[in-house]
Amino acid sequence: MEDFRIIFERDPAARNWLEVLLCYPGFHALCLHRISNWLHVRKVSVIPRLISHIGRLLTGIEIHPGATIGKGVFIDHGMGVVIGETAIVGDYTLIYQGVTLGGTGKETGKRHPTLGKNVVVGAGAKVLGNISIGNNVRIGAGSIVLRGVPSDCTVVGVPGRIVSKQGIGCPLEHAQLPDTQASVIRSLCDRIEKLEQQLQDLRK
Repeated sequence: MEDFRIIFERDPAARNWLEVLLCYPGFHALCLHRISNWLHVRKVSVIPRLISHIGRLLTGIEIHPGATIGKGVFIDHGMGVVIGETAIVGDYTLIYQGVTLGGTGKETGKRHPTLGKNVVVGAGAKVLGNISIGNNVRIGAGSIVLRGVPSDCTVVGVPGRIVSKQGIGCPLEHAQLPDTQASVIRSLCDRIEKLEQQLQDLRK
C-alpha cells in the first residue's frame, strides 16, 4: 500500500488509482519482487527466479529475488533498471529509468550497494560495488558511483563526486544539480584571460 500511495506523491502524472494500478511498470515490478523475495527468504528454489524473470519480461525492470527493498520505493518509468542480489534499497527511495545497482566483478558475499532512506538515483546512474549510500543523497543522471557517500550529499559525474552537502531538497529538481566540470573549466578560462591581459599590459 505504501508503494502504491507514494506514486501519487512523487509523480504529477498519476491521476487516478486505476491508472496507477494498471499502467505503472515500476509498481508491478515491486509487487512481483515482494512475492519472489518472500519465497527466496524461505529457500524456495527456481520459482523466485522465474517470477523475477517474468517481471523483467513484463516491465523491463530486473530485480533479483535476494534484493532487499524498503517500503514506499518508487521506480519511475523503470525501463532498464537492474537491482542486484545483495542490494539493499532504503525506504522512500526514488529510482529513475536505466539505473543499475550492481557489482564490480565476480566477488562473493555482499557485493551490491546499500542505499539509505529518501535517496534519489537519476536516470542512467550506476552505483556499483559493496558501498553505502547515506540517507537523503541525490545521485545525478548518468553518474557512476564507485565509493560510499555520506548522508545529505549530492553526487554527480564520472566517477561520481560529491558536489553538495546541503541535503536533498526537492527530489525531482534534476535540472538544479551543479555541473562541477563546467565550473572548473569556466574558472580556468577566466584565469587564462586574466593572465593574457597581464602579459599584454607588460608588453605595453
